Amino acid sequence: MKATVKWVDGVCFLGESGSGHAVVMDGAPEGGGRNLGPRPMELLLLGTAGCTSYDVVSILRKARQDVRDCRVDVSAERASEEPKVFTRLHMHFVVSGRGVKEEAVRRAIDLSAEKYCSASIMLGKTAEITHDFEIIED
Repeated sequence: MKATVKWVDGVCFLGESGSGHAVVMDGAPEGGGRNLGPRPMELLLLGTAGCTSYDVVSILRKARQDVRDCRVDVSAERASEEPKVFTRLHMHFVVSGRGVKEEAVRRAIDLSAEKYCSASIMLGKTAEITHDFEIIED
């Protein structure tokens, strides 16, 4: 896997993934940015939520659960001193579907957290990661 990040100006950077997708990263005005894109740490959080969501939906589909939607709301805390790593993350999954079983959702989240989600397993080296979920009947 490869990526390239190029400085644009101020604290604005353009990242390009090895698969050819681009994202603008920028800082807040008080940090010298123009707020043109997410902060790099926000992208790390988004990537982690995307990684675990991918797993959960895939696992639920393989378990023949009729999943119609999946959302993860993530809240994170960071260390107060440099390096300001994530110290705590909480992921709240909202799974919608027909007849989706609670045990299947719990198992999918656990499998993602413990075996499949590279991003959250990596972040788990510095942060306490907790999960909960709700199921909405569609």
